[in-house]
Amino acid sequence: MYRRVLPLLLTAVLLLSGCTAGQKNMPQKTDEKEMTGQPSDMSGEGSMYMDTTENVIYLAGGCFWGMEQLMQSIPGVIDAESGYANGTCEADADYKTVCKGETGFREAVRVEYDPGQVSLDALLLAYFYVIDPTVENRQGNDRGSQYQTGVYYTNESAKETVERIAEIERGRSEKFFVEIGPLKNYYPAEEYHQNYLEKNPNGYCHIPRAEMELFSRLRIDPGDYQKPAAESIRDKLTAEQYRVTQESGTERAFTGEFWDKFEKGIYVDVVTGEPLFSSTDKYESGCGWPAFTKPIEEPAVVELEDLSHGMRRTEVRSRAGDSHLGHVFTGDPESPNGVRYCINSAALRFVPYAKMKAEGYGYLLYLFEE
Repeated sequence: MYRRVLPLLLTAVLLLSGCTAGQKNMPQKTDEKEMTGQPSDMSGEGSMYMDTTENVIYLAGGCFWGMEQLMQSIPGVIDAESGYANGTCEADADYKTVCKGETGFREAVRVEYDPGQVSLDALLLAYFYVIDPTVENRQGNDRGSQYQTGVYYTNESAKETVERIAEIERGRSEKFFVEIGPLKNYYPAEEYHQNYLEKNPNGYCHIPRAEMELFSRLRIDPGDYQKPAAESIRDKLTAEQYRVTQESGTERAFTGEFWDKFEKGIYVDVVTGEPLFSSTDKYESGCGWPAFTKPIEEPAVVELEDLSHGMRRTEVRSRAGDSHLGHVFTGDPESPNGVRYCINSAALRFVPYAKMKAEGYGYLLYLFEE
């Protein structure tokens, strides 16, 4: 950790603001979590503190109690630790000081993961699934600069992934206030904040417990189905597939390949191959498009408000590829559960049950077990 010598005037200002002048070495919990003291040049983005653990990401998503618990629930996460990141003053960070809202520190979670079990894509898309990226300096009922959302990376590999996912998420929101950049500083939070919701099962959390349960059971890793470059997408799709998935088009009713198809198998994103729907959830519908009661896994699709054509609808897009798929409706009398995912055939590719294992989808054969 490097130190800066502050002018006396600036030191006085920091003391008055609640920050202590100077910065101590970042706490070292284990050899694996040792932090180096040398800043690195990140293409003009400023200094970045290097966490020597290769597979680590820092996520600020509002109150760190819930984000820590969420990340710990995801298989493949080795450790999640609550702390304070990217403060704007040279200071030790503690809860009392950070809560004053004058230090620039964000409540953040240091997430260390095993890439053999879970990808960084999966962690980032889980993060974006539970936060509201359209608000600034707040999440849920919590307000203040310490609750500002942000994703902070510590190496070039993570930077590429973070920026790629952030670009997709920006396109899904009219407003996007999530900070994206290098980790500049970080301090672990006090011990009583660590594993807070395990110690206090009824404690406050702005992330629904049902979503934490959901992510603990997921098998589809979006990192295995990354969105190709724009030119590759155009080359691999027919004109109709491109119009539907990339230009939010809609095929004419009763014309798509799969609207009346009920063969055993799964339906994947035609762009990325990410599994989306199963024939076990497909039902006969008079709408003229393939109709499903639910996706294979809820986070595999993203639902957005759609006010186009003078209507208020809920658009459905694929998680990893951001392909336009169709719309979802409720109150459908033909649907076994009243929900109809009305999906364009042009957005899908069908993988028959007999070919699932050969095409790399053997891990989803459990869907067809009696």
